[in-house]
Amino acid sequence: MNRKLLVLPAVMGLAAPVLAGCGDSNAGGGGGDTIVVGTTDHIAVSKELPSPVDPATSYDGGTYTFFNNTFQMLLGYQRSATTPSPDAAKSCEFSDTKSETYRCTLRDGLTFSNGHALTSEDVKFSIDRVIKIKSDYGPVSLLSNIETVEAPDEKTVVFHLKASDATFPYKLATPAAAIVDSEVYPADKPLEGLQMAGSGPYKLDSWEGDKAVLSANPSYKGLVGKLNNSKVEVRFFETADAMQKALADGQIDMVNRTFTADQIDSIQQGKVPGVKLTEASSPSVRYMFFNVDDPTVKDKAVREAIAHVIDRDALTRDVTHRTATPLFGAVPAGIVGHSNSYFNMYGDPSRNKAAEALSAAGVSTPVKLTFTYTTDRPATPNKEEAVALQKQLNASGLFDVTLKGAPWKTFLPGAVKGQWAAYSLSWLPDFPDPDTYIAPFFAEGFLNLNYAGGDIKSSLLPSTRQTADRGQTDKDFLQMQDILARDLPMIPLYQDKQYVVTRENITGAEWLLNSSSTAQFWELGRGVAG
Repeated sequence: MNRKLLVLPAVMGLAAPVLAGCGDSNAGGGGGDTIVVGTTDHIAVSKELPSPVDPATSYDGGTYTFFNNTFQMLLGYQRSATTPSPDAAKSCEFSDTKSETYRCTLRDGLTFSNGHALTSEDVKFSIDRVIKIKSDYGPVSLLSNIETVEAPDEKTVVFHLKASDATFPYKLATPAAAIVDSEVYPADKPLEGLQMAGSGPYKLDSWEGDKAVLSANPSYKGLVGKLNNSKVEVRFFETADAMQKALADGQIDMVNRTFTADQIDSIQQGKVPGVKLTEASSPSVRYMFFNVDDPTVKDKAVREAIAHVIDRDALTRDVTHRTATPLFGAVPAGIVGHSNSYFNMYGDPSRNKAAEALSAAGVSTPVKLTFTYTTDRPATPNKEEAVALQKQLNASGLFDVTLKGAPWKTFLPGAVKGQWAAYSLSWLPDFPDPDTYIAPFFAEGFLNLNYAGGDIKSSLLPSTRQTADRGQTDKDFLQMQDILARDLPMIPLYQDKQYVVTRENITGAEWLLNSSSTAQFWELGRGVAG
């Protein structure tokens, strides 16, 4: 799957780039005080997830934050960049005219944080093991176009692709391609426990209970030129309220993930002393998905009726408290190919149009439907949203919606296996491109929606991957969104805003998130700017 990742909307944001002056640098350059980060993410070993921090098996925003800071990829992102640059690699390029062969040369003298040498064999090993393990909950879909990986010498890696893919460099910049130590990680199974052995800017010192400690990796060689702190301590909170209290009391310096809409409103009104907040647009989106083979929603008229009834303005007003904006296309605003396909096709909420769709298809009302939501993601209004959707649909008199709650450890597997008729998920992009909002669901099959994808999978998406100039792909992505609006395997609900919430003495928040909204801890300092 993507960024990403099935993920929750982060309470951080990427501010518009500004020039930063140079302040007191006594704490900079790797010598800064410890930065304490708070999060409500739940990352723990369980029977269902014995390897929660293995890049081959984890694919969510919480773990990606750790991966981005402790592992290297061949490529990464510089400040405010939307195209990747060499990180572990010294250079990378397509070596053929069809964009089917991609060659990278590694930097000199790379080592893992444990002192082991990092060579092209480790890169090959890392990619091959993700594909071999093929975890249902991992990012293998991002690497599905790889035919073979070669390591002809210690510094050269060659990827042979099954088909042209101009987005492949972007995929190599995601933690799906994190380089792991082949002397530590098993080749054919996940590494159990809370262990990470990488070559990124930080190394994992300890992970005990509700606290993980990262420190600057002295052997790191890559695109990050400077760390504005020497250590980051991540503390896990059961509730967003407890995390807010810790922030107000100065026990933590920054909230990584995630505050509720009410809390953001309180901070905006200045009710939390000593705290500053930056708001920005966000690539995070919220979708409603359907298993189109489930008997209750198999008739497209039922999904059409839902599309006619849903009131996005009410959801963003009453559920997200204006920390999100209505979304009418699979690709969000700010990304090439954004459209309002669903508004163009269904318009404003209309009970009459919904009734007409059901009547024309001979569907009896009220339609009985179970909507499933996850119960243990406290900072995302999963239950509140589910209740609001239930009220909207039932108020039409056309539906009889029952809600079903499930913990994340069973909710996500259920979605992957196609067990739920209807449910919602938040999504952060793997990379800043429209491909990452379409391909994971409708071409690479991360979720079992029982939707064939039609021209999206067979022709339109492959066509866009042959185009290096991503700005020229907009017409194809507009057409894909029209197809999704017509077939309705999903309905876009809203696009989240993002916020950086820090104590007033913390600097670097404006640079914290890269273009995929993944935190870069090295940007944070105490009285440091640069």
